[in-house]
Amino acid sequence: MCSRRLRVFAALACLASSMAASAGEPVAQVRVAFDRNGIVATRAEGMADLATGRKITADDPVRVASISKLVTSIGVMRLVEAGELDLDADISTYLGWTLRHPRFPDTPITLRLLLSHRSSLTDAAGYYATPLGQPLKGILDDPKAWDDIHAPGTHFRYTNLNFPLVAMAMENVTGERFDRLMRRLVLEPLKLDACFNWESCDAATATRAVVLYRDAQPVRDDNRTGKPACAVVVEDGADCDLARWKAGENGALFSPQGGLRISANGLAKIGRLLLNGGEVDGTRLLAPASVDAMMAPQWTFDGRNGVTHEEDTGDGQNKAFFCRYGLAVQTLATPVDGCGDDPFGDRVARVGHSGDAYGLRSGLWVDRASGTGVAYFATDAGGSRGGAHSAFSRIEETLASGPPSP
Repeated sequence: MCSRRLRVFAALACLASSMAASAGEPVAQVRVAFDRNGIVATRAEGMADLATGRKITADDPVRVASISKLVTSIGVMRLVEAGELDLDADISTYLGWTLRHPRFPDTPITLRLLLSHRSSLTDAAGYYATPLGQPLKGILDDPKAWDDIHAPGTHFRYTNLNFPLVAMAMENVTGERFDRLMRRLVLEPLKLDACFNWESCDAATATRAVVLYRDAQPVRDDNRTGKPACAVVVEDGADCDLARWKAGENGALFSPQGGLRISANGLAKIGRLLLNGGEVDGTRLLAPASVDAMMAPQWTFDGRNGVTHEEDTGDGQNKAFFCRYGLAVQTLATPVDGCGDDPFGDRVARVGHSGDAYGLRSGLWVDRASGTGVAYFATDAGGSRGGAHSAFSRIEETLASGPPSP
């Protein structure tokens, strides 16, 4: 009888998933609004896991994609405040080998340039598939890893590869593995049940993972029995013994560019930290000047000085998606012709970051002037129609501004 019920339930779940896919609706969507003092409104709809029928909540951990970059930058700024890193020093100092654009060998590449996507690196040679035990440095020997035209510091090009290099610098100056380092610097002080690539989360947290879908088919984090057997990339047939990890060898292992698993409520706490100038719920993590440094645009689009979309997801927009960018922080509503970076549609210059990977769309945005913010995500949203008034998708516009009142 029990197995029959399970078969019936699985059939119903499959039917529900196919109906959602055919309707073009996300499998799940969560929106959390907050101010400096706490959460003010929560909306959670859909399923965290279609196969089990588990409903989504704002406490379920989800892979938030490129919002991870902003959280990584918070860790960087903690090390800058401690005097262990310098934003404007040659990154080679921290890597232990010389990083230079082959065509511009006299131009140092700095943490500031990496964090603001002005390093002249590209993702064309890869950025995440280097397996455990192999050096990421080999990617840099491929000519495709470099923008052949623009010198470092002269052009914006959104590049995930920048962040494994940042993680390698962080590991080398501390001797700590990136995921553990981020727990110490950011996640544990803020009492966040979160982790990069699952290894440093416990099994109970992993079982609450939000499954990511494309066309109702799971593509990431369907780990309902606990943590994945291996949280990093390994060669075919190789073991996943993390004792083989070496500081500064491969900063892509724990996905500093996109691998953070955190809940929408957890993202709201990060947003409140930014709203409060580096302090939240009595915990001072950063000095106000460090938060200001993260937020200040290092690049503003002028019509020709950057690639205004993420190349590995395609452009597909008539308007620019990226128009202002700081230290892993986007600024929205740029008043420049051709910019479509205003999913809210109200011309308010919010700061934060977007995310787009494995069918998920996500965002964390704060309005420092009003002291308010929003964190959101939707799964199986890769097929969402284009936005009505921005370069963001329709589902992102809806989640940004909030649903209409009933």
